[in-house]
Amino acid sequence: MSENVVRLFKEPTNPPEPTSGPQTPPPTQPGTEKPTAPVTAPQPLWVRSGRVVRATVTHPHVSGSARLAARHSLYVAGGARIVTRRVWESRTTARYERMMRAAEAAGNTELAAEWEERGQRFRDARHRRRMDLLTAPADAARGLAIGTGAGIGALVALGVVLAIANKDVTDVMTPLMAVVKLIKLLITIVTVVWGPLVSLAPFLALLGLWAVGAHQKAAPQWALPANVRDGEGEPITPSIVVKALRDLGVPALGRAIKEMGDAGASMLGPIRIAGCGVEVDVTLPSGVSTNEVQAKRRKLAENLTRHEHEVFITIPTAARTVRLWVADSGALDEPIGPSPLVTDETLTADYKKGKAPWGQDLRGDAAALSLYQRHLLVTGLSNQGKTVALRSLALWLALDKSVQFLIGDLKGIGDWAMFDGLATTLIQGPTDEHVIQVTEMVEGAVEEMNRRIQAPPGTTFPPLIVLVDEAQVAFMCPAKTTYVSEKGQVKSGAPYGGSKADSRYFMAVRKIHNQGRAVNVLMWQGTQDPTNENLPKLVREGAHTRASLALGTESQARMALGDKAVDGGAAPNLLRPGLDRGTLVVASDGITIPAGQSSITVRTHYIPDDDARALTDRAKALRDGVTTLTVIDPGEDRDPLADILTVLGTTARVYTQDVLKRLSALAPQTYSSWTNGDLKRVLDGTGAEPYKSDGRMVVGRERLTRALANRDEDGSASAS
Repeated sequence: MSENVVRLFKEPTNPPEPTSGPQTPPPTQPGTEKPTAPVTAPQPLWVRSGRVVRATVTHPHVSGSARLAARHSLYVAGGARIVTRRVWESRTTARYERMMRAAEAAGNTELAAEWEERGQRFRDARHRRRMDLLTAPADAARGLAIGTGAGIGALVALGVVLAIANKDVTDVMTPLMAVVKLIKLLITIVTVVWGPLVSLAPFLALLGLWAVGAHQKAAPQWALPANVRDGEGEPITPSIVVKALRDLGVPALGRAIKEMGDAGASMLGPIRIAGCGVEVDVTLPSGVSTNEVQAKRRKLAENLTRHEHEVFITIPTAARTVRLWVADSGALDEPIGPSPLVTDETLTADYKKGKAPWGQDLRGDAAALSLYQRHLLVTGLSNQGKTVALRSLALWLALDKSVQFLIGDLKGIGDWAMFDGLATTLIQGPTDEHVIQVTEMVEGAVEEMNRRIQAPPGTTFPPLIVLVDEAQVAFMCPAKTTYVSEKGQVKSGAPYGGSKADSRYFMAVRKIHNQGRAVNVLMWQGTQDPTNENLPKLVREGAHTRASLALGTESQARMALGDKAVDGGAAPNLLRPGLDRGTLVVASDGITIPAGQSSITVRTHYIPDDDARALTDRAKALRDGVTTLTVIDPGEDRDPLADILTVLGTTARVYTQDVLKRLSALAPQTYSSWTNGDLKRVLDGTGAEPYKSDGRMVVGRERLTRALANRDEDGSASAS
C-alpha cells in the first residue's frame, strides 16, 4: 500500500496529452545532463494539520486571547470565593477561631485568650439578635399600626388646616389623597422596573464578583497579564510577605504557616515605610532558625518580586525574629545626591565632637561617622569606590585645622594629590621604593606616638592621621632591609612586607593599633580584595571602624567586618560589583546602628576630584602653611669614602661593580643611581683611585684606609 501511495505522488496530476505515434526523447548533448532531484514522499495530511494547529494555538494573538478569556472568567470565580469567605466570616466565629489558633501556634497565650474572649462576646451578641427575631413580627405589626394611625391623623389635621385656610371643606382629604397617589406612582414605577431589574440582577451580581476578583488579582499566575505576572514594583503587603515566606523552601516554616488559622499573618509586625523601601519584623515559628531565612535571601527576594540586592535581612533584639528591609523596585539604582561638604561652604569639622557626613542609610537618613580615637579600615574589590569613600572622611576632617596628616598612596595615580600642601607627608607610587618610604613614614609615626606617651600626664596632642591607601601593596612587598656584614657581604635583614613579627610595616601598624588611640595617633588603611596574606588578622581586628564595599565571597566578608557582623546579617559579598559602587557595609560604634543590628549599609556621597581640590583649598586656608614632604629624608649626610670602606669589609680588593652594588644596598636613596663614573669621581685625587687587577677594575682597601687617614680637615677628599 505504501508503494502505491508513493507512486501516486510521483505520477503527474494532469493526464498526458494524446499522441499520434511513438515519440522518442530528444538527444542530449554530452555534459549537459541535469542532475535529478531526489524525490521524497510528501508528509501525511495529519502531520501537516498538526503543525498548522500547533502554530495557530501558540500564536501570540491566540494564546493572549485565550489567557484573556480565562483570566476574566477566573476573576468571577475568585471574586465569588472571596465574597463567600467574607460573608461567612462576618456571620460566624471563624475569624476569631483562626486568630486564636495563630496566637497559640506563636506561643502567645495572652493573645489567644483575648481572641477567645472576643469570640465569646460575638456569640453572645449573635444570640441576642436571634432571640430578638422571635418577637420581631409582633413588634413590627404593633409599630406599623401605631405609625399608620399617627400618620393618618397628621394628614387629616393638615387637611383641616388647608380647608380653613382655603374655606373649602374638600381640602380636608387633599393631603391624604396626595399620599395615596404617591404610593400608587411608586407601585407603578416598581412594576415597570421590576422585570428588567430581575433580568439584569444576575449580570450585575457577576459584574460585582468580577470587580472583587479583578481587584484582588484572583487568578492563576499564568492567566495574569505579563506586567502583573512579573510583579515589578509591586507594593509589599502582609499577604505577599507571608506567601514569600511560605514558598521559601524551609519545610518547618511552610508547615507552620499552613497550620496557622490566619495563614501566617500573626508572624508579621507592622509594615513601616523606611526610606526608599519598607521594613517589617517577622517572628518565626518554633523550629525555624533565623539563619535558615538568611541563607535564602535570593529566593526570598524573588518571591517578593525584587532583585537580591533590594532585600536585606538583619537580626533585631527580639528572639527568633528577622527584620526584612525591602527596597522600592529600582530605588537603589538612583543616586543619593551631593555631599554636604560640597553644597555647604560654611560646614566645619570637629575631630572630637563632630561626625563626618558620609552618605545615607537605606532608610534615607543621613549616615554620619565619628572619627574620634578610632582606627579605620575600608576594604572591597577593585574599582568599587574605596578611595573616594576614604578620601571623603579625610576631606571632612581636614576642615579641622588641628588635624595633621601623613599620607601614603601606594596606587600613585593622583587620587590624593590635592593633599599636597595640607599633609605633612605625601608619598605616591606603587613600587617597592615607595613601600619602603611609606614604612619609614609609619615608623616615624610610631616614634611620635612613643614621644607623646612619655609626655607628662594631662598633655593634649593634636590628632595625627596616618593614612595608607592600597595597604595590601605594603603587606605583599617582597623587599627586605639590607646591610653589609663585617666581611663586606651584603645580607638581607627584616622584610618590609609580610605578617610576621619581623615585618617592619606590619609591626609599625600593630604598635599604632595597640597604643596610638590614647594619644590621638590613628591608623587609617584602605585595602582591596582582602586575604589573610594581604590583610593580616591582627591588623584587620585592630580597627575600630570596619567598612566594606562589594566583595566576592562570605569568607572575605568575615575578614573585612568580623564574624559578629556577618552572623548578624552583614553581607557585602552580596553587593553588586560595579552597580553598587560606593555602597558600604559598616560595623562601628561611631555610627548610629538600629538597635539589635551589628552593622549598617551606607550609600556614600561621591565627591569628584574638582570638588575635592576645592575642599582642600578651604582646609589650607585654615592653616598657616604646611610644607609637604614627598620623600622620606634619610636624616643624615653620607660620607662616600667612609661608606666605601664599610662595604669593602675585610677584603683587600673588591671589583668596582660589586662596590656599587654594596653601596646601593647600604643606602639606596643615596647610592642606587651611582655609576662607575660617580665612583671614579669620588675616589679621584684621594690616592685610592680604582685600578686594574687581573684585567678588571678594583678598589683597594689599604689605599682607601690610607686616603681616609690623610684626608684634609675641610673634606676635600670627599665628594659632595
